[in-house]
Amino acid sequence: MMDTLRGRVAGVVLAGGLSSRMGRDKALLRVYGSDSPDLLARTHALLASLLPQCWVSCRPGLPRAGYQCIFDEKNDCGPVAGVVAALRTAQAQGFSAVLALSCDMPFMDAPTLRKLLAARDAAPADTLATLYTDAASGRPEALSAVYETAALHWFEDSLAFHGGRLNRVVPLERQCRLPYGPEEARPFFNLNHPDDLQRALDILDASH
Repeated sequence: MMDTLRGRVAGVVLAGGLSSRMGRDKALLRVYGSDSPDLLARTHALLASLLPQCWVSCRPGLPRAGYQCIFDEKNDCGPVAGVVAALRTAQAQGFSAVLALSCDMPFMDAPTLRKLLAARDAAPADTLATLYTDAASGRPEALSAVYETAALHWFEDSLAFHGGRLNRVVPLERQCRLPYGPEEARPFFNLNHPDDLQRALDILDASH
């Protein structure tokens, strides 16, 4: 487990989406072969290897068997609902922050997350969100980020208005952003469409 300086961090796998663009449940995809763990299991194991607690964020009434599940308060509010549920649970259990990670990033790895946690420790004390950004485009990676429990009221306000863009919930001046270049981009590849799945499989084939 990774030690932190700013209070304990819990993990949450964001797995409450509809996967409507993919056409099937992304969490159950087995990118590394039919005998490999599905993406939910892989993502949960990754967070559990770094943090003392890890939950799975689910849609209301739809638990994921075998995991400690927390449930969105509202349907169809996007990942903001999952982060709210995680921050509330973390606060109740004495954690200072949550590392939220989407279940659809097949190449995310421990070194990338360790660097994120280290940046959170080194950030100014009033930082409420620590996340990567694509250095070329400026695109924030809000689905692999650390959110402080002190940011909960911002997320609750966003949820009251039926969610919004996750990277805009916390004011920019309270965010710590880590730019990454093309050579560091692979962990942030995510699966939205069937074409993305095929591309992931092609990447894996090419690396063997």
